[in-house]
Amino acid sequence: MLQDAGDMHRLGAYLRDRRQRLDAAALGFGGRRRTPGLRREEVAQRAHISTTWYTWLEQGRGGAPSPRVLDSLARALLLTEAEREHLYLVGIGHRPKAGAPAQEGISGRLQRFLDALPMIPATVATATWDIIGWNRAARLALADYQAMAPEARNILRRMFLDPATRAAQSDWEAVARFLVATFRAETVRAGADARASELVAELSARSADFARLWSENDVRTTGEGAKTIRHARVGEITFEFSSFAIDGRPDLRLMAYVPATAGDLDKMSRLCTEA
Repeated sequence: MLQDAGDMHRLGAYLRDRRQRLDAAALGFGGRRRTPGLRREEVAQRAHISTTWYTWLEQGRGGAPSPRVLDSLARALLLTEAEREHLYLVGIGHRPKAGAPAQEGISGRLQRFLDALPMIPATVATATWDIIGWNRAARLALADYQAMAPEARNILRRMFLDPATRAAQSDWEAVARFLVATFRAETVRAGADARASELVAELSARSADFARLWSENDVRTTGEGAKTIRHARVGEITFEFSSFAIDGRPDLRLMAYVPATAGDLDKMSRLCTEA
């Protein structure tokens, strides 16, 4: 709860500063502008709240916002996890609960980074391993995530419930065992136990293989490694993969797949130029 008028004005000043830092054109807003960033009504639109109330919040007279509204504002303003935490502190005087990420998607800047890797498949996954970001190379080499329903993009669902994904692995058992062990470690580290439990229950009921591997209680870190897939157009491709944390987003992880040899790079080149 806000303690005094000073807290209200600090919240308003922070919202205004973050709003003015956004790229309106990149977010689909046109028109000539006298000041940088988004307009108040555009932030309100993105946050699904009234323009009047958002204006009052910036002016320091809107009352204490709820955690739900703060999360909506964090998504609308593309805040990092550190920025979202600060928004909570100046807004209602305490940090957000663990395991509730600021954004459901990825920032435009991160997407542009992915797109700048024309021959390197790259994806971004949540703590519960839903793919929420990818580049063209990933669509061509790994899976056409864009054509899938969001729930179908989950890495574990694809590995244990999709026969085509299973058939594409050169050593399915090793890949599946690695995924289950790293999933167990990553979800605990990111504070996503509750959401992970639902997925574990679903997969345990639908896949005997998942239930078997999950019961072994193995834990591993993602780190680095090699992965070979069987591609319908160019045959086997081997990648060296690396996992990267995303600054300010502990709930997300970037995976990059670099072709392991000159031959693998040639196959990726063929995929990317012939598509």
